[in-house]
Amino acid sequence: MRCPFCGHIDTQVKDSRPAEEHVSIRRRRFCPACGGRFTTYERVQLRDLVVIKSSGRREDFDRDKMERSIRIAMQKRPIEPERVDQMISGIVRRLESMGETDIPSKQIGEIVMETLARIDTVAYVRFASVYKNFQAADDFDKFVSELRPDNSTVQK
Repeated sequence: MRCPFCGHIDTQVKDSRPAEEHVSIRRRRFCPACGGRFTTYERVQLRDLVVIKSSGRREDFDRDKMERSIRIAMQKRPIEPERVDQMISGIVRRLESMGETDIPSKQIGEIVMETLARIDTVAYVRFASVYKNFQAADDFDKFVSELRPDNSTVQK
């Protein structure tokens, strides 16, 4: 593993332990050239996934890109980081086990929204606002009103 600080290619593993409910391995590494310490994670990858964008463009699936967008949606929410890691790993496993290597970006977005909706409504609305490209406050209002239970049966 190349050192991220000095580029030396012969770093040493100092400690390894399971992470994310035993679906990955966390490794603490040390660079003998510069003395730098850093952490890497090793995960099982069942297959190489390709994302088909709505424009038809194809690009390799990037777990980190999906993770960043989910973490942005979950900022300042009362969800433990381990729970978020489990959710992301679950989404990736679901995508990898679908049997297809080419997955439309729309399908990935729907799976992420479905998962967020079960965990945190605010994060779900935040993610949906970007994913569905809300342009005005009315877009939010319409979306949130669909989340609310039917208020017509409530007596006043």
